[in-house]
Amino acid sequence: MESVRELLIEQMRDLYDAEKQLVKALPKLAKTASNEQLKEAFENHLEQTREHVQRLEQAFEALDQKARSKSCEAMKGLIEEGKETMEEDLEDALMDSALIGAAQKVEHYEIAGYGTVKTWARALGLDEVAELLEATLEEEKEADQKLTEVADGILMEAEAADQAGEEGEEVEASPRKRAGSRPGNGARARRRAS
Repeated sequence: MESVRELLIEQMRDLYDAEKQLVKALPKLAKTASNEQLKEAFENHLEQTREHVQRLEQAFEALDQKARSKSCEAMKGLIEEGKETMEEDLEDALMDSALIGAAQKVEHYEIAGYGTVKTWARALGLDEVAELLEATLEEEKEADQKLTEVADGILMEAEAADQAGEEGEEVEASPRKRAGSRPGNGARARRRAS
């Protein structure tokens, strides 16, 4: 590569591949999520992601370039991490929280990528391309914010469940106190083991 324009095209090809990978990955995240708001956020972002693919195709066309993918290894890695998360044996709230963490890593990668290519397009005077990339950048930021909002609700639910579980452990430990074991030993041991 010998110019910023070539670098822009190369990075757009990387993002094009990343978005196409996400079109395949997002339905699996939605299926694994138990929280309805989270399922809906993944499903809505799937529709947006399809639009992101189309916008990139429009941007390539504006640059008189064929819409081609360059294998995005970073997205492959992030999606692989997400798959590993989905294979964990976690309670619903913990799984949803882990899925949000995986999805936000993806969003942050895309925000960085779109922010960069938009800036390059703007600097090159490619206003049409820059506007297409800017529209996607804003939607990625909104998706990230929505995941943060959903995460806050899920974390409050998880904390309430943890507190209820701890109270249950204390009640469960009571008969042992009467049986002569040291006070609270069972509950502490179970908390340490988890």
